[in-house]
Amino acid sequence: MENNVLNGMDRIDANLRDGMLAELFLNQMMDDFKRNKILEEIDQSLKNKDKEAFLRLTEELKSTS
Repeated sequence: MENNVLNGMDRIDANLRDGMLAELFLNQMMDDFKRNKILEEIDQSLKNKDKEAFLRLTEELKSTS
């Protein structure tokens, strides 16, 4: 009986670990997506010669790093 309890705890720990890893992975993917989106918008602001947008977006990019 005691072995079954310990095996169950190992599974819970593995599930918790996997969940945490999945959450970290998703957070990193979302951060990368946001960063890439900001970089695209910076490129567009340069093409449009929009200094205000460029400055705002570069500040936003600094805060995401």
